[in-house]
Amino acid sequence: MNQPSLLLTQGDPAGIGPELALKAWMLRKEQALPPFAVLSDPAFLERLAQNQGWDVPIRTVETAQIPGTFSKSLPVIPLSGPVSAQAGQPAAGAAASVVESIETAVRLVQDGAASALVTNPIAKHVLYEAGFRHPGHTEFLAALASKGGGETYHPVMMLWSEQLAVVPVTVHIPLADVPAALTTELIVRTGRIVARELRKRFGIAKPRLALAGLNPHAGENGAMGTEEANVIVPAIDILRAEGIEMAGPLPADTMFHARARSRYDAALAMYHDQALIPIKTIAFDEAVNVTLGLPFVRTSPDHGTAFDIAGKGIARPDSLIAAIKLAARLGAS
Repeated sequence: MNQPSLLLTQGDPAGIGPELALKAWMLRKEQALPPFAVLSDPAFLERLAQNQGWDVPIRTVETAQIPGTFSKSLPVIPLSGPVSAQAGQPAAGAAASVVESIETAVRLVQDGAASALVTNPIAKHVLYEAGFRHPGHTEFLAALASKGGGETYHPVMMLWSEQLAVVPVTVHIPLADVPAALTTELIVRTGRIVARELRKRFGIAKPRLALAGLNPHAGENGAMGTEEANVIVPAIDILRAEGIEMAGPLPADTMFHARARSRYDAALAMYHDQALIPIKTIAFDEAVNVTLGLPFVRTSPDHGTAFDIAGKGIARPDSLIAAIKLAARLGAS
């Protein structure tokens, strides 16, 4: 089987994404990384490498040239115009290049020119200033996936590491809005997608899912809340009836120690921090953001743009490297 080629988006050029892409290429042999190309301005990446004193030869390529180029030069698929950014100083003027990088990468992956997509971090507030209409990165990818095909995709965010995989059922909404947003239908739809993708992409024949309760002690039989009985248990019953192995609702404070983790393949949490706190505690530098439910493989490092350290050369590429390796693994499935 040919080694798959991957595409890395630029991310916000004022953040750490571009420099992490350079670092990942420099570690390509040590980390046994598959061939990848970055969608950006070659001159911008050359300047960035020179400013850091890094020996990273840049070569402009088309997708077919990625494997033959990767060992000696960082392949770059050029955008339509130049990219200019000051490290650590995000500006709305860079939004067009951020969006173009994502749109082009999705089109190439959907056309079969690459096996998977790895996205570098973006700053939504910067894109909003430039008129970006989507709630976030993942929703934009889902809209691009649906473009022209008539099918609507429901993306599901999974944070994955070798030690733990977690899925927040509700994601980027205020905590006060979670109880109203949390429905049996949403839990069932999320559980189906997670089980299907664990089988299809991760090769787990019979996935085991664990479902957290919303309230302390999983509601303690209604003494601390009724969402477990009224919303979560009905979802578990539906998923079990479909043959999906489910455990829960479980108290979230006892779900994530090592012995508990051995009993499931993925944990479904009811809100953002309930999922992200444990995985960022256990695998802060290695966790990968995987988007399930799309017609292509997309991974991303589990961190943001880190404008405060951009340009200093101190950002660690561990999560991006893990995202590249996982994208290659899932893209080959």
